[in-house]
Amino acid sequence: MNIRDLASRLRDTAGQLPPGPVPLAALAEAHGGAWQASLLVLLAAPCLLPIPGVGSVLSIGLALLGLTLWWRAPHADLPARLGRLSLPSEGASRGLALMARFYDLVHGLTRPRLTALAGPSSRWWLGPMTLVMALLIFLPIPFGNLLPAMSLMLAGVALAARDGLLMLASLTMGAGALASSAALLMLGWQACLALLGLAA
Repeated sequence: MNIRDLASRLRDTAGQLPPGPVPLAALAEAHGGAWQASLLVLLAAPCLLPIPGVGSVLSIGLALLGLTLWWRAPHADLPARLGRLSLPSEGASRGLALMARFYDLVHGLTRPRLTALAGPSSRWWLGPMTLVMALLIFLPIPFGNLLPAMSLMLAGVALAARDGLLMLASLTMGAGALASSAALLMLGWQACLALLGLAA
């Protein structure tokens, strides 16, 4: 399934949800195996906003998703216990429609290429990378959420589109986020030492 077909499928499902609670298993099925990709995008996108506390809360969800990606290959089925949870129909419909619009916007930038980098084997680097990016988002680093969140959003799109080139871009951005955050932490540590008169 290409990303445009995925957007169409999500839009159709959003308009056909019955009233009442909707099991997460049904929402995952609507994604045709791309539920992890959409969840990466949904959890990472709000971290781009300069709203205090949002990154700290969502980083926990991202860390759990990172563990899931590590334990279960991308495009695997939703775990049965999680699938039995449910969301209100209205919220589920809005979420599906939002993801459909997002995939419509980005579909022109993606296509299946270097698919091995965005397939099941990507669990070995995507899981650890998601955990590291979640940690960077959690840390109170000024403007430190931007690059990690963008890296995870790129990874989500790469998974959904089976676009290995986009996955490489995500990994590169993640490496840049780690390097810049480490540099900022080092500068902050040196500034604290200087204020305390402990600098060499």
